[in-house]
Amino acid sequence: MSTTLTIAKREFRSYFDSPLAYVVVCLSLLLLGFIVFFGVPRYLPPFWQADQASVRSVVEALPWGIGLLVVPVVTMRLLAEEKRSGTLEMLITLPVKDSSVVFGKYLGACALVASLLVTTLLYPILMFQVWHLGALDWGPVFTAYLGLALFTAATVGIGLLVSSLTESQVIAFFVTFVTMFALLSVDFFGEHVAGPVGDVLHELSLLGHLSSFQRGLLDTGDVLYFVSIAVITLMLSFRSLESRKWA
Repeated sequence: MSTTLTIAKREFRSYFDSPLAYVVVCLSLLLLGFIVFFGVPRYLPPFWQADQASVRSVVEALPWGIGLLVVPVVTMRLLAEEKRSGTLEMLITLPVKDSSVVFGKYLGACALVASLLVTTLLYPILMFQVWHLGALDWGPVFTAYLGLALFTAATVGIGLLVSSLTESQVIAFFVTFVTMFALLSVDFFGEHVAGPVGDVLHELSLLGHLSSFQRGLLDTGDVLYFVSIAVITLMLSFRSLESRKWA
């Protein structure tokens, strides 16, 4: 476990050794602020028009920002760059288990995205505790952020798996982006499809399983959905890394 944590710390620190982490965090906060106060036409009203103390725009915008921007950027280099540069081969020849490499890199990427999630709490704190824009019910906020943490665990796993299958960061970014867009959008298509197909599409939807958390509810089925994605993608990433020894 100490080896895994060492790799995780190294991975987390490497993000801040370059402008990547600073750019991702600052850009995400700026975009989130724009969405909160100006809204998204036809989808999210500006905070000033909502006429209630709510962080709906924050918790509904974050999955899209994390899924389409943060996760593809953060995970595209996890294994793809190591494979391209040849450092992965050197790493796996050391007395380090493949599972430690995979899980360590996964934890490092999760830590960065979790750091971003924590910084976004500045919006509800400033809006309702400092500026006193209303009396906010913090219960649904905490459950929404718990859901976002589980969402992060699942989506980072997806990005890690994609990164393990290619040596190109560009390909890893676009495949992760397309995959995330499909999983985020599938619920919209499911609403227009009747019968078992629509039910299946809804069950595959990331947003569908986040909705109960956003309403302040904890559903074990939704928790298992995100945990299952994280576990399955980690296992497949491990197998992908292991397959290089068989080639």
